[in-house]
Amino acid sequence: MTLKTLKIEAEKAIIGAQDLKGLNDVYKKYLGKEGELTRILRSLEKLPKAKRVKVGKETNNLKNVLTIKFDQRTQVLKEKAQQEAEEKEWIDVSAPGKRPVLGHLHPLTQVRRKIEEIFQTMGFAVVEGPEMETEWYHFDALNIPKNHPARDLWDTFYLRNGLLLRAQTSPVQIRYMEKNNPPLRIIAPGRCFRHEATDASHEHTFHQIEGLVVGRDISLANLKVVLESFMKRFFGEGVILRWQPSYFPFVEPGLELLMRCSVCQGKGCSTCGNSGWLEVIPCGMVHPNVFKAAGYNPKFWQGFAFGMGLDRLAMMKYKINDIRLFCSGDLRFLNQF
Repeated sequence: MTLKTLKIEAEKAIIGAQDLKGLNDVYKKYLGKEGELTRILRSLEKLPKAKRVKVGKETNNLKNVLTIKFDQRTQVLKEKAQQEAEEKEWIDVSAPGKRPVLGHLHPLTQVRRKIEEIFQTMGFAVVEGPEMETEWYHFDALNIPKNHPARDLWDTFYLRNGLLLRAQTSPVQIRYMEKNNPPLRIIAPGRCFRHEATDASHEHTFHQIEGLVVGRDISLANLKVVLESFMKRFFGEGVILRWQPSYFPFVEPGLELLMRCSVCQGKGCSTCGNSGWLEVIPCGMVHPNVFKAAGYNPKFWQGFAFGMGLDRLAMMKYKINDIRLFCSGDLRFLNQF
């Protein structure tokens, strides 16, 4: 290859380099220690003296020319790289910021906080207790006899350590009464578990809020006022309620507060069992045996207790027709709240 051909080829390669890395590869090929010009200079000793001087001079001149062109191209490529980096990292400080994607409270958490807020304004304290319980706190102290169906394996999750998963938060009331003197007003929210089939209105894992009021002259009239006031504040003044007698081992007498199903407006659906009504708050006057188990003298103290399914209240408030949606993990459902 002649020096003239080498010059044309090298200049073309220098101009064709699109980045500093490519240009460095061209430099190594022509001006590096093993490059073309270096190879020519090393071969001069084999030439006659007259020709050696001429070729050596022309080679060094070409080397200087190519070096200048390399430096010029290097400067161009550095400016290009700097401009691209600036364009990539440039921030328009006058542009509006991007709103970060934030999570939000689960609908059951929102409902629980609202319920707690309502009862706290009525003087109730919020207390909690363990999810694993003993049979004493879960059954015996609540006046539930040994042969009661609730103790059956079909309803209760029994654990190998002799404890069980609570099916209601009523044990919290016993634990609280053992350590606190009346009068008192408390609610006990928490997660519960029952060994039963799931459907549109039943789940094996759900949430309850149980309440207890103890004093000298507590009556059903107080119970009625408290619970109806709560329902109207939670659902609005237009909520339609109904009372009916019922039986629970830990209260006497026992009642149920029902509300007209908000999903079907009383026409009947799978959520309300086609009855048009939904039991929302079982309640009643605390049984004397429960007071005795907690260390209270029923001759001096009386009170009422109630329980409500937090999931069921949320279903009625937001017209949700299937309780299983709460724990489905479906963001299309959860993002509505």
